[in-house]
Amino acid sequence: MIKDLEIQRNVMEELKYEPILNASEIGVSVKNGVVTLSGTVDTYLKKVIAEKVTKKIAGVKVIAEDIEVKYENARIKNDTEIAEAVLKSLKLNVAVNEEKINIKVEDGIVTLEGETEWEFQKKSAQSQIERLLGVKAIVNKIKIRSQELPNDIRKKIIQAFHRNASIDANRITIGIIGSRVILNGKVRSWAEREDAEDAIWASKGVSAVENNLEVEQDDSV
Repeated sequence: MIKDLEIQRNVMEELKYEPILNASEIGVSVKNGVVTLSGTVDTYLKKVIAEKVTKKIAGVKVIAEDIEVKYENARIKNDTEIAEAVLKSLKLNVAVNEEKINIKVEDGIVTLEGETEWEFQKKSAQSQIERLLGVKAIVNKIKIRSQELPNDIRKKIIQAFHRNASIDANRITIGIIGSRVILNGKVRSWAEREDAEDAIWASKGVSAVENNLEVEQDDSV
């Protein structure tokens, strides 16, 4: 089993390796595979990248992200300016129909609401605004339009799992209720957990994914 100290050391090294981050700004603590990230950064993008980097590390079971975003006085924008920048950014995104997305900004926290057909459109809308100055947090409430799933959806999901080298399809069970897909089982890493969920979202009509996959420690390490 990978020890907490080893996980902590690996996370800290990976944060140092990421050029956009100043690792000294981010605190890392680990208990029973649960990684807590803390500290203060000067852009929301750094907060996002710190979490993505941590997910790559073997042994990470859960991430508790407590990083605060604080902008320098010269870079502070009011909510109206942020909202205008968000709308302009979404208009430039060919994957997103900005007319179907509602934007609300309060104290630098951007809330997105509306409806899309695909999960990648929802993610694209969020990633488009992660780099904007003034953004402190993003609450993505965009819903995926529910559609009737094909009869062979389970077969297609399993085939997608087998095509992905990082996913052990034999350890994952798939439940389907309406347009909602439920995943249960064990995976070897956080990355495998996310890959499995992404494979589900690649199917049009899926309105929700309940990801109950448990990240398992490798006892052989």
